[in-house]
Amino acid sequence: MPFQPQPISDSSGRNTERTDEQTEDNVLPVPAPKFKNVPKGAYECFLPPRNTSSRVLKLNTTPIPEPCHTSVDAVEFLKGTLVTRFMPSFYIIIILISLPLNALALVTFTCRIREKKPAVIYMSHLACVDLLFALLLPLKIHYQLNASDWLFGEAACRVLTAAYYCYMYCSILLMMCMSVDRLLGVALPIASLTWRNARKASFICTLVWLLSLTGTVPLLLMRQTVRIKDVGITCHDMLNANDKTMLYYVYLFSILSCLYFFVPLVITLVSYSTIIYVLSVKSDRISSSSSNRTRAVIMTISVLSEFVVCFAPTNGTLLYHCVRLARRGKSGEGDSSYSAYMLAVCLGSASVFLDPLLYYYGSSHYRKIIKFVLRRKEQNN
Repeated sequence: MPFQPQPISDSSGRNTERTDEQTEDNVLPVPAPKFKNVPKGAYECFLPPRNTSSRVLKLNTTPIPEPCHTSVDAVEFLKGTLVTRFMPSFYIIIILISLPLNALALVTFTCRIREKKPAVIYMSHLACVDLLFALLLPLKIHYQLNASDWLFGEAACRVLTAAYYCYMYCSILLMMCMSVDRLLGVALPIASLTWRNARKASFICTLVWLLSLTGTVPLLLMRQTVRIKDVGITCHDMLNANDKTMLYYVYLFSILSCLYFFVPLVITLVSYSTIIYVLSVKSDRISSSSSNRTRAVIMTISVLSEFVVCFAPTNGTLLYHCVRLARRGKSGEGDSSYSAYMLAVCLGSASVFLDPLLYYYGSSHYRKIIKFVLRRKEQNN
């Protein structure tokens, strides 16, 4: 989520607009005033006051757009080693690991497994989401390697921004559906046979896609690129101070964080806790429940780790900023948590190569294929 810019006057506080008596008609553009009182540590974008906008030649019918001004700390961060070296390297590792694993999972779930159980359908859609997102990561890598200067236009920036949040919330909802399906299979194995079938699972996956797309479509309608002085064109990092869509961001991300993250998190926690409890109760009567309980515990740890490491920082930071903006508005305070938000977005992408761990313990077919590939590799070596 871009962070709220705050209006700042020039250091002298004087009106720098020139009258026609003071200037001639044909003059070169007057440089914009320097912003000396930008708060230290503020990661926001400041537009020059209207009365100091550049004068242009009469022959030029297109005004020269003024770049936004931000703090020195923000510029140094966007051009620093963390953003331009560490994060792109992390994204490259994600692509190298996730593409083959998720492609193998998608082929396994769609082509190798004939009996389409609900869990298989959920995992195939999850693998598809991960693959689509991984294919868009090269744009993000190029953007950060280019020192946070976006070169692909406004439309591509909107697509990339919406794709990230659609991928995140679609993954969360699908993992919630997987946890509920496993709960029904363990706690109500007979009674749930009429509910748990391939047709209903496909309908639920379609509903998940529609919910995710509906929640992120507003991002396609909002401007995401801003020209920043000494940086270039940023993509979904900052907004203009006079941007009227700031209130929409507050409402949108508050709703998305609550409905698409915290509610599924509670449902997933309750589901896996109940699964472990039911398997522990059945352990005295069923000899094979010990291995099932161990696998359920590993699945629970994997899902919770993914929620805590990948999704909680991003949604927690988004909700914090929404509360801050709603309470303080344009307070003039610097937002020192911007670097934490950027790291949270980076960590949020890590679920792309953590999902194959769910496939491994959730599907015996996928587990057999992974073991077969590893065995062949050892024999070749």
